[in-house]
Amino acid sequence: MVQPLLFIDVDGPLNPYAAQPERRPAGYRTHRMRPTGWEQPWVKPLRVWLDPAHGPALLALPYELVWCTTWQDEANEWIGPHLGLPRLPYVAWPEDALRLGGEGRFWKTEHVVRWAAGRPFAWVDDEVTDADRRYVAARHPAPALLYHVSPRIGLVDADFACLDDWATGIPAGPGHPAP
Repeated sequence: MVQPLLFIDVDGPLNPYAAQPERRPAGYRTHRMRPTGWEQPWVKPLRVWLDPAHGPALLALPYELVWCTTWQDEANEWIGPHLGLPRLPYVAWPEDALRLGGEGRFWKTEHVVRWAAGRPFAWVDDEVTDADRRYVAARHPAPALLYHVSPRIGLVDADFACLDDWATGIPAGPGHPAP
């Protein structure tokens, strides 16, 4: 039985970066990080808010988890350990990734569809739009859920319930058996 994929963005869904600096959401802890681009001692470390409850909640979902973030493999070093997540596969962005998109689509969308390779998937991100949904519906043969998460709030219990309900409700069909 093949599980659907869950593509996970970091900044927005897991790190509610747009919340007011003095209003860290309940349950989140502040971490100072120096991923690629932040290594210089004169550059202030990046502030990242993470909720350690998100790791067990993600692992409890009926999905194969995949990082879908500009952090790429660095999410395994900087983010996953704070959430109790194992090393996860990740979508690797080509050098020209930011030039893709068009027609109002997010630059990640084409890569997500390609990475999914016809498998059912859900994608949590703070930048997905209706243009992305139309693109996926026209080019992806299996069920897909593009789930917008507010970057001021991050993932909440209701989001996990929705993701669980969607995955368990995927109809079986040619090329995509039910999870």
